[in-house]
Amino acid sequence: MNKVNNVGINLINRTIESNQKEGLNSKKDILLEQNSVLKKSNLLKEPNFLNNVSDALNNVAKTQNEAAEITKNYELGKEQDLTKVIVNQQISKLAFQITLNVRNKVLSAYKDIMNMPV
Repeated sequence: MNKVNNVGINLINRTIESNQKEGLNSKKDILLEQNSVLKKSNLLKEPNFLNNVSDALNNVAKTQNEAAEITKNYELGKEQDLTKVIVNQQISKLAFQITLNVRNKVLSAYKDIMNMPV
């Protein structure tokens, strides 16, 4: 666990230092820089918690986009199956609620850890 914390702190420090040196202003530039630092530290090559969380969030976003697209197609008359539209909306809603609940649990755990006496 200590190794993971050190890698995370080093990653943050390197990102901050490089951002200050290079004067990166846009979010896109900062994200590209962070990805390059992660690639250099071999964190993106092996399956890990960061990749799993990222994949889960991408799947939720994809589900929401699909539900919005099917709803739009139904409203335009391209989609005729109302059941399919409702099911996709419910799947999207459930995925978002689960993501929100996981986020709340993680924040609660973080607050509990931060309030622990050392």
